Amino acid sequence: MTNKGSRPIEFRSGLLGWYRARRRKLPWRGTKDPYKLWVSEIMLQQTTVQAVIPYYERWMTLFPDAASLARAPLRKVLKAWQGLGYYRRAQNLRVAAKIIVNNYGGRVPADFEEISKLPGVGPYTAAAVLSIAFDKPYPVVDANVRRLMMRVLAIRGEAVPKHDAAILEFLKPVISKRSPGAFNQALMEVGGRICKPRNPLCPRCPARPACSAYREGLQEVIPRPRKMARPKRIEAVVAVIERDGRFLIRKRPEPGLLGGLWEFPGGKRKPRESRVAALRRELREEVGAPTRDEKFLAKVRHAYTTFEVDLYAYRCRLEGEPDPSRGRLKWVTSKGLRYYPFPSGSAKIIRRIEEGNVA
Repeated sequence: MTNKGSRPIEFRSGLLGWYRARRRKLPWRGTKDPYKLWVSEIMLQQTTVQAVIPYYERWMTLFPDAASLARAPLRKVLKAWQGLGYYRRAQNLRVAAKIIVNNYGGRVPADFEEISKLPGVGPYTAAAVLSIAFDKPYPVVDANVRRLMMRVLAIRGEAVPKHDAAILEFLKPVISKRSPGAFNQALMEVGGRICKPRNPLCPRCPARPACSAYREGLQEVIPRPRKMARPKRIEAVVAVIERDGRFLIRKRPEPGLLGGLWEFPGGKRKPRESRVAALRRELREEVGAPTRDEKFLAKVRHAYTTFEVDLYAYRCRLEGEPDPSRGRLKWVTSKGLRYYPFPSGSAKIIRRIEEGNVA
């Protein structure tokens, strides 16, 4: 690693000048409300800006402050989050809102140590909120900033958190004391829009004069690409059971993957097991009643971080009544389904059924 030739003042002024002229107009820009900024930062984790915008706007209509979020039922919160993934983030937001109301009078704490105690708030989120909302000079390091600064400082290797200490050592004396929020947002935006993982737009980059990787012709090899494991492929089956205009759904247990969400009953298919056999086995285990007249309805695919799911839905009939001891089961009308949070796979099946596109 070397930062020889880096010019901190030019680096800072270049970023701020670019940000003032080129920043995007986003719904959370221009506010100093720490609650709104906190929600936006949590939503933006592992999600693109364009995908977040409609969720953010809808969220602020439903939960405009910490008090309204703290009062909201978990089901309503998860429904508002449906489609963003990583549902633990939404659960943490709700729990943190309760803490903010109970311990901080409904106001997001302005102290780094205190805000870091909130569930789901790590160093990056704490620094982002405190710098933008309270003008405190805490530099941020997210994935985009890490890549940008590894190039500026010519830090070799994969873009992993072990480099963050060196990056923060450089940024702490450089961050603007007058406009720390603008400086951090400039870092994030240049990292995301200009200093891309592949084919970085160096001629348009305000950090180019200070960039050691560009000066040494290493911008295409720093950071070293990470070797990504192929996602595991999973096949699952679910039962769409309708009776008297109502559908049978099941609440996933908490804690656990997608805990607190609702789904059609079913599960994974075992090796060498037919899909119908898997469906019958899962229904006996989860519902406690056998099925019959299974008819293929739809297939949907959904990708998660480390695995992909091929989900096969079958319309079928239930013999007997569900066993309430098997878990949280509920009969819900087709309109009522709209008020329950579902994993993306089940939500896709619901849309296919509503659209009549089930073959």
